[in-house]
Amino acid sequence: MFDKISRREALYGLGASLGSVALSSLLSSEAKAASESPLAPKSPGQPGRAKNVIMLFMEGGPGQMDTFDPKPELRRLHKSESKLSAGQEKGFKFFVGSPFGFRKVGDAGIEMCDQWKYLADPFIANEFCNFRGCQAESLNHPEALFHMNTGSRLGGDPAVGAWATYGLGTENQNLPGYVVMTELALPQGGPTNWSNGFLPPHYQGTRLRPEGSPILDLVPPQYKSRAHQRRALDELSRMNANYQSSLGIEDQKLNARMDSYELAFRMQTEVPDVIDLSQETASTIDMYGLNDAETSTFGRQCLMARRLVESGVRFVQIFSGGWDSHDYLERGHSSRIKSVDKPMAALIRDLKLRGMLEDTLVIWTGEFGRTPDNNKRGGVYSLGRGHNNQAMTMMLAGGGVKPGIVGATDELGSTAVECVHPIRDLHVTLLHLLGLDDNKLTYFHAGRFKQLSQFGGEIIPEMLA
Repeated sequence: MFDKISRREALYGLGASLGSVALSSLLSSEAKAASESPLAPKSPGQPGRAKNVIMLFMEGGPGQMDTFDPKPELRRLHKSESKLSAGQEKGFKFFVGSPFGFRKVGDAGIEMCDQWKYLADPFIANEFCNFRGCQAESLNHPEALFHMNTGSRLGGDPAVGAWATYGLGTENQNLPGYVVMTELALPQGGPTNWSNGFLPPHYQGTRLRPEGSPILDLVPPQYKSRAHQRRALDELSRMNANYQSSLGIEDQKLNARMDSYELAFRMQTEVPDVIDLSQETASTIDMYGLNDAETSTFGRQCLMARRLVESGVRFVQIFSGGWDSHDYLERGHSSRIKSVDKPMAALIRDLKLRGMLEDTLVIWTGEFGRTPDNNKRGGVYSLGRGHNNQAMTMMLAGGGVKPGIVGATDELGSTAVECVHPIRDLHVTLLHLLGLDDNKLTYFHAGRFKQLSQFGGEIIPEMLA
């Protein structure tokens, strides 16, 4: 008997209760979703300064005192016993001063280490907001990555890019709304970092491959024409419609799969042009560093990000690994900075010159910061840093952020002491810049309405222009 009752009829039978009120809202949302494309452009609940986001994620955790938050006192204490661990581990911890020099650049006096050559150009530096007050929760890479990317340390929740496309849709129905690019190795936790979680499958990030064709099968085989593909999809759609009619309910997973087939069909006509970098001028190719082996991978991805946003993609995320410098800090960070410096500066310059930076939010961040001290190993100084969730640095530009320095850490860079905010507040601020209210951007799942911040947060007003 029960197999003849639809899910909707069974749930309505629960009667009048708090659950039925939530259910009514859920069903109306389902009905609305069924009547329009889930990725159709939507108006935000309030005026937003940003329309698109490009997140440059430095996996591993850059050292704040080695990039954008200099600590002269830490350099003075270099290789002396760490007061933070006095009486512990028999004094086997010691302070590590930064191997890099610093200078102030731009009108706001943003402090950058001397490894940043291209970002130090005032035309670029004047756009940056250096936020030093953020604090993470986990010291474990996968948990910290999940937290920064999804708002949850456990994994399985929707990524911030999924929430953005859920709230705003995307401007180009022939391209994914949320695109992810990585270097050869995936970040720890893999695709969980860009998952749709409990949101409908339409909102999952689409990863572009770092080598070869970014998306496989963009060009159909010679024996299959566009007309042939269209007829096959129409027939498959008809069969699925008949199947769903026999069920008496909407099957969201089946709908999402069919939508993905349709999107793939449309992408075959538009994506080849978007990813064809040969259309760019030689000066643009050089500006992004595509002719240099050290910068070519990240440069290609940054240029691709600009082209994707220009073509209507809502959220683009690029992961750059190798920032986890427990040892060989000077060699590791100087190499990684060189690999991203020129491409990142080119991205800001390109967006600015095209008039796109004012409504494109660019974020440079890792999952946490680094400690001012490190462990001795076998009585030998290990010139690196441990994980630190109490202090980190991030850079933001465009999209309504206010240039300058926001927040501060203590004299050693051990903990944030001014304008201190958890990651959830950063997420709430990001959504606010997009015109979205974290308290209203919710989805009913597992018995309650869920949101990116998990249980609410506050906007960071010091970051807003």
